[in-house]
Amino acid sequence: MKRKNYILLLFVILLKTSYAQINFTAKASKTKLGANERLKVTYTIDKQGADNFTPPNFNQFKVIAGPFTSSNFSMINGKTSYEQTLTYTLQPREKGKFTIAPATITYKGKVIKSNPLKITVTKAVAKPNDPNDVSGLAKDNIHLVVEVSKDTPYVGESILVVYKLYVDMNNGYITNEIQSKPPTFDGFWNQNIEIKNLTEKKGTYNGKPMSYYVIRKDVLIPQRAGNLTISPMEIDVEGVVYLNKVDFFGNRLRRNISLTLKGGRKTIRVKPLPEVGKPSNFNGAVGDFSFRVKSNKTTLNANESAQVTVKVGGTGNLKLIELPKIDTPKGIELYQPEHQENIRTTTQGLKGTIADTYTIVPQFKGKFKIPSLSFSYFNPKDEQYYTINSEPIILNVPNGATMDTTITPSEKIKYTEFQSIKTKTTFTSAKAKKDFFKSDLFYILLLLPLISIPLGIYFGNKKRERENDIIGNKRRKASKLAKKYLSNAKKLLGKKESFYEALEKALHNFLKAKLHIETSDISKDKIENILRDKNVNDNLIKQFIKVLNDCEFARYAPSSNLQMEKDYQNAADVITNLDKVL
Repeated sequence: MKRKNYILLLFVILLKTSYAQINFTAKASKTKLGANERLKVTYTIDKQGADNFTPPNFNQFKVIAGPFTSSNFSMINGKTSYEQTLTYTLQPREKGKFTIAPATITYKGKVIKSNPLKITVTKAVAKPNDPNDVSGLAKDNIHLVVEVSKDTPYVGESILVVYKLYVDMNNGYITNEIQSKPPTFDGFWNQNIEIKNLTEKKGTYNGKPMSYYVIRKDVLIPQRAGNLTISPMEIDVEGVVYLNKVDFFGNRLRRNISLTLKGGRKTIRVKPLPEVGKPSNFNGAVGDFSFRVKSNKTTLNANESAQVTVKVGGTGNLKLIELPKIDTPKGIELYQPEHQENIRTTTQGLKGTIADTYTIVPQFKGKFKIPSLSFSYFNPKDEQYYTINSEPIILNVPNGATMDTTITPSEKIKYTEFQSIKTKTTFTSAKAKKDFFKSDLFYILLLLPLISIPLGIYFGNKKRERENDIIGNKRRKASKLAKKYLSNAKKLLGKKESFYEALEKALHNFLKAKLHIETSDISKDKIENILRDKNVNDNLIKQFIKVLNDCEFARYAPSSNLQMEKDYQNAADVITNLDKVL
């Protein structure tokens, strides 16, 4: 009888142990594939409570999509089961035999590893021409195209490069696109034009009506003559394509697709600027410009300052222009100019103004002439050079010292370097000054060391009491950490994984400060029980648990900046409300 009891007890212990275990497995859709094929890797977790999922470094593979997260909970005949999956879509970078390292999770304070995966990548394989092949349908109905406003510009002439994504909306649509490899513009100065919203427009591709989206715009300015190449751009596209099949109700079946598009190589034949008619002072300005030199004052006194501004405005290679420099006659001090730019990038090129503002100070009275300046530029529309001359500036200085013209400039003494000599002063008798010895300050400084001794003892005792207050120190430290991590989370808005990790740490450290529990003891059930014991209402408890669940879920699911800001505000609100109650 006793033996049967022992066997039964052993069976119950083994049963509980098996229930406590967690299975964390990795599975590949195929172990052998061609270099032009794709691979799906799925990680499965069969217990709730696991967190801190860390994927391996897919060194030999490019992550096309993922992780896509799904979970399933069921109860059959009183028996519950749970399964969470995270799926990645990968594309090989090269041929060979590779091992994908294990991923890791944390479960009940322990780090659990998945199994590694061995993958063999062969050379590209031929794919059958299947009318329902998702990859083939996507390539037939989605195209990346580059358009150049002018493929034979002059050196320094602005051109516009536009990247368009054409989609046959009758056979599919796009849900997301990411520029995985931007183009390079060797030999060009380039400025990207930000596109805030993708807008669907109608057009044609190879004579076929299609919709298109402008996904990138760049203004390019060639820096040298000859054939310059714009390298291709790569984008990762996610979307849906319709199959040539219908379901029971006559609706076309559709499939999700992940596709890498590569295109946009262009050769630009850049022409040199003509030598015929080139002005001697031409310094590379290409476009259509205006030129002006202006002083804010023409009448002023000696040692009074004025500002002379040299300004060029219009459309062209403004950021590459060097403005002509002014020259001042003897008797005027000239300071280094302040450079200002007011330029915006448009589809026509760079538009705006550039200016150098000089500060000048006449040292003597008289009339001074600042010579005129000239500015030359090449207009590619007219294919012609132009020169604009400014008017000279005459400064009238009626008051000031007379400049001595009998000595050389190197011997000239600048009157502004001398200060006037004071003829009056105030003296104070030395007898009126009180001695420091036996003064009030003398006695205060004498007694200060004696007063500081009891103060030092008092503050020392307070410090020791604070250091011996272990619980209080833990609470203060955890409270500071909560504020720190909440502050860090705000700085990390836009970086999904780092943001939610910081947010979770802020919540956990708040609990440590208020409930006196360690991180290893924190579980959702225990949190609920302790908060109820603290007379916290159920709605506030549910709100706190919901914030924790949202953080845990959002780390593995797609999330927008707007959602992250909302989660941050929810966490801040729940910490504030709990702090009032606790």
